[in-house]
Amino acid sequence: MKVFIESYGCTFNKADGQIIAGILQEGDIDIVDSVEEADVIIVNTCYVKLPTENKVTYRIQKLQEDFPNKKIIIGGCMVEIDPEKLDMIGPNCSWIGPHQLNKAAEIVNATYCGEVIRECGFSKESKVGVPKLTDDSLIHIIQICEGCFGACTFCCTRFARGPLNSYPIADIKEEAKKAIENGACEIQLTAQDTAAFGRDSGEKLSDLIKEVANLDGDFRVRVGMMHPKNILNDVDDIIDAMKHPKVYNFIHLPVQSGSDKVLADMRRGHTIDQYRDIVSKFKNEIPGIALAVDIIVGYPTESDDDFDLTVKLLEEIKPSLIHLSKYQHRKGAISSSLKEIPHEVMKKRSKFLSEIKSKITEDENRELIGSVQNVLVVEKGSKGGFIAKTDSYIPVIIGDVELGTFVKVKITEATATYLKSELYEE
Repeated sequence: MKVFIESYGCTFNKADGQIIAGILQEGDIDIVDSVEEADVIIVNTCYVKLPTENKVTYRIQKLQEDFPNKKIIIGGCMVEIDPEKLDMIGPNCSWIGPHQLNKAAEIVNATYCGEVIRECGFSKESKVGVPKLTDDSLIHIIQICEGCFGACTFCCTRFARGPLNSYPIADIKEEAKKAIENGACEIQLTAQDTAAFGRDSGEKLSDLIKEVANLDGDFRVRVGMMHPKNILNDVDDIIDAMKHPKVYNFIHLPVQSGSDKVLADMRRGHTIDQYRDIVSKFKNEIPGIALAVDIIVGYPTESDDDFDLTVKLLEEIKPSLIHLSKYQHRKGAISSSLKEIPHEVMKKRSKFLSEIKSKITEDENRELIGSVQNVLVVEKGSKGGFIAKTDSYIPVIIGDVELGTFVKVKITEATATYLKSELYEE
């Protein structure tokens, strides 16, 4: 039997796909690189935004039309968030919920034999130290916890991932150690909210970062998204941990809006002044740190004045990376009961913020032109050359170098999303 797996969405979901593949491989089931080769197709869905929902829905329908004789299994967040729609578009598809990955082999075998198996619901099964199969030996993803403490009104992902479930530091450290011994040069610590790590188990994110960073080897650690509300509990120790030379000087800190009124409506649990304080502390203590932020444009209660506050905040904190999303109702989300703002207003605000975003991020990157950077080469470029990461996790295009190595480069050009460079000769 041959299985093809395609995963959508976040780093966490990508790791779920790797776990499914690893479990199947241990069960002597072949993983193949194309739909055409496969007997069974697994679509590991994301459901965080409406465009992604539409994309995976279309994909599931198209696979059934184009390959009527192949068996299809749906995994990922859609299984838990919208089973009614999934049952409607794929009545003959099996399901594997994001908490049921350990049953992957039996679900695949039963589906291949013509059964429709649907496993969903929450569990406390750990996703650390389990089999994983990846086509990238240099970057290793470790899920440090699943679920969150949040109550954000716009979010449906929390219905799929459930309450917080942190995994032991000792287990995470052991997986990282084995990955580094097997050639990984970048360890990605990921979660729905890494700042919530340990709040259910008594451990701390700052201790986890230090334990992993202090392992032997030449590698970097990337810490995933942190909710501002939860980072407040451990901010000084997290900053101290992130000063370690093996940790990327990079923080992903979503703010979503520059208005305290909108933040309260979103039930984010933090204020703009608190957010400013966190950003200020990181920038003062770790010079050159790259800040990534998320912004939702057009939340139903966002007025013109609220939007202006968001623009003002971005111009003040000058992030290195800005993720913009237009607000859209999501199934089960509290805010879906509110009336959306007019489409033309949403479009106008989004366009304006996109222009501001490009200017801010390009200006930030242009300041690096002429500087010498120590970069880690992590992947081949899609148009030739290689992609490396600076100590601040900014992508750098470079010529002919060796994957998995550290090299010194001189920055020659900058765009809003990446840098260009040449090898630096001392």
